[in-house]
Amino acid sequence: MGISLMARLNLPEQAELTNEQRTVCEEAIAGKRGKVPAPMVAWIRNPELARRGQTLGALLRFDTTLSARESELAILICGRHWLSHHEWSAHKKLALAAGLDATSINAIATGNAPDFDDQRMEIIYDVSISLLETRRIPDALYARGTQVLSERGLVELVSILGYYCLVSLTLNAFELGLPENVAPELCDPDFSASGSPQ
Repeated sequence: MGISLMARLNLPEQAELTNEQRTVCEEAIAGKRGKVPAPMVAWIRNPELARRGQTLGALLRFDTTLSARESELAILICGRHWLSHHEWSAHKKLALAAGLDATSINAIATGNAPDFDDQRMEIIYDVSISLLETRRIPDALYARGTQVLSERGLVELVSILGYYCLVSLTLNAFELGLPENVAPELCDPDFSASGSPQ
């Protein structure tokens, strides 16, 4: 399956927004992101969905016990799982800025486990991969997760993964952020960005 060269939805022009849509966009811009996040381009069709979605996202991205580096690791794993190009491209930059090294990011892109020297990062990786790939967290891993991250931290991690699954699916369904955010490292080598076999 190829990658479209054009987003299926765009944010309506300012003059086309309803008062409720305009208010929700202004709230997002006034928040910690300082802009309308990409999935809101789709969610704005239901302004209350957009409001609640972006508010939950801001909470999970900025206000948990996980550091920015730890959160970005989970988000990249989720983006890689769903091959969400826009998600990956946006959060790769944020992960690098938060201190996640390029070697670890490249390993995730190729589906390999990074070599972490930090127990928290290792647990975040293991829990994320287990939950996304097997839909479960085995008892031993769960025990390690709560010991290292605390119950609250583990709940927050699972919530980040769930939220960014929603984000990734939204971005993929409506092909938002394409073609400008195609991530070559996530592309199937048998296809070009246009979907034509090479």
